[in-house]
Amino acid sequence: MAGVNNNTNGDLSGLGDFTTTPRSILISLIAIGIGAVSAYIAKWLLALIGLFTNLFFFQRWDTTLVSPVGHHLGPFVIVVPVIGALIIGFMARYGSERIRGHGIPEAIEAILINGSRVEPKVAILKPLSSAISIGSGGPFGAEGPIIMTGGAFGSLIAQFLHLTSAERKTLLVAGAAAGMSATFAAPVSAVLLAVELLLFEWKPRSMVPVALASATGAAVRRYIIGLGPLFVVPPHAAFIGPGGLAGCVIAGLLAGVVSALLTLAVYAAEDGFQHLPIHWMWWPAIGGLVIGIGGYIFPQALGVGYDVIGDLLQGDVAGRVIVGVLIVKSIIWSFSLGSGTSGGVLAPLLMIGGALGGVEAWFLPAEGIGFWPLVSMGAILGGTMRSPFTGVIFALELTHDVNMMLPLLVAVAIAHGFTVLVLRRSILTEKVARRGYHLSREYAVDPLEILFAREVMTTEIVPLRASDGLPVLVDALRVDPAKGPQRLYPMVDSSERLVGVVPRVELQQLVDAAPVDVSTSLGQITRTTPTTAYPDEPLRLIVHRMAETGLTRFPVVERGSSRLLGLVALDDLLKARARNLDSERRRERVLRIAEWRLQSAD
Repeated sequence: MAGVNNNTNGDLSGLGDFTTTPRSILISLIAIGIGAVSAYIAKWLLALIGLFTNLFFFQRWDTTLVSPVGHHLGPFVIVVPVIGALIIGFMARYGSERIRGHGIPEAIEAILINGSRVEPKVAILKPLSSAISIGSGGPFGAEGPIIMTGGAFGSLIAQFLHLTSAERKTLLVAGAAAGMSATFAAPVSAVLLAVELLLFEWKPRSMVPVALASATGAAVRRYIIGLGPLFVVPPHAAFIGPGGLAGCVIAGLLAGVVSALLTLAVYAAEDGFQHLPIHWMWWPAIGGLVIGIGGYIFPQALGVGYDVIGDLLQGDVAGRVIVGVLIVKSIIWSFSLGSGTSGGVLAPLLMIGGALGGVEAWFLPAEGIGFWPLVSMGAILGGTMRSPFTGVIFALELTHDVNMMLPLLVAVAIAHGFTVLVLRRSILTEKVARRGYHLSREYAVDPLEILFAREVMTTEIVPLRASDGLPVLVDALRVDPAKGPQRLYPMVDSSERLVGVVPRVELQQLVDAAPVDVSTSLGQITRTTPTTAYPDEPLRLIVHRMAETGLTRFPVVERGSSRLLGLVALDDLLKARARNLDSERRRERVLRIAEWRLQSAD
């Protein structure tokens, strides 16, 4: 097995399953404080959304989170989202363009491109613009802005401290996860979202602080907002049988199709806006006009829609409402999001998924009230955001219906697999890619982590000694056509212990000059403090050493004795990649039926 130590004299005391250091304790303590504050930020943003909703639709000063459905504005409701969008356009142009979008891509960009640094003004303008957008009828969720705002707060705290970029990233994500946890009473799915979308790693150094921040946000929520679940559903059966599971496969496929269509619709709208001969600050107003028209035709499509989601899960929704949500909400959400306004994606996806499940309940097996809406909600999340575990656990935490785990797992996995095969990027990463960046969301063990230097080093090398004369040096410079030139020559003593190195270029210059005392000149060009590697070191450590020193080849020596064993070069490290590619691409039949029967008979 690659990475197994066969050298009983090797010192592997520095290696372990993880690379986390005690410094993570300090980062965790800071993350806990950020988690507590992020919970209050979430409450403040929800209150701000309630305030603007009441101002725009009911002309009253109240922070209670209400639905715009009961307004009495008549046709004037068409103008309300336009007014809100005009304000956001001005804020984006003269405040910060970073407030545009739905929050999570902006957090990803801050992590990957900006060293986890978020401007202070974004921490203020993003929640304010999102509250205006949602409060004026925008069909968005509060989670994206809360994730960005909590992340901005975590980043600001980190920027005041003496931290690395990786530590700033951890604190940024800790604030984001805590904000989501406090908003939805969903601490586990907040951590999963952080891992699947924001951290770009699965390491205790980041996961532990983020998990503690999320737990803190959920605990503080208990005192300032209340307990979950956010949506109450009737209890469902622990097992639904083959027919029900087959229905989950169908629900997953349909959710995958809808997820793909929603993603394509958002970016088709964005492409359309790019061709308009007007400044982008006016685009949200056009999107707001579409929202207003859709809201006038179908008022339930306006705002966050938590009440509609709850009704869908309770099965207390008429067929026309289900169809209206599925069609009108999808259209105005994708169009307005493509216009570059400010708002989140989770709540709209839950609402659209619930409506899709309402339609599925008309022809799939009857498994109880709210069953198919809940299954489709999770599947839409997993398919659209490409975060399957988040989709499963988020649906469970929103409802506390643990019996839904198996149906959700089937549907979410199918939807996720469908969109992965059909679309190159998700609705979140496509925006980052359109800004000229590439990211991968596949996590795997680096082959450089499990291979040792002894497995790739070159042992057929020519060492030098201080007493070597000109003929020996000339012979050493000869090139073997099968192996190529040796670029670095180790200098050893009579016991084969490394005492220095000589680069090939300098050795060639010495031979060309042909001095009288070659051995003396050889000693002058020998570097007596070479950077070395050990045979039991993972290649990852050697790559890091090459990056730190700028050198591309090291002598490999035995620990303790410094006896020369070989050379490891940058080209040798490619052997690890080649081995990984071979395991990915080479197909072979390891066991044949005839051989299996023979082995069974023996």
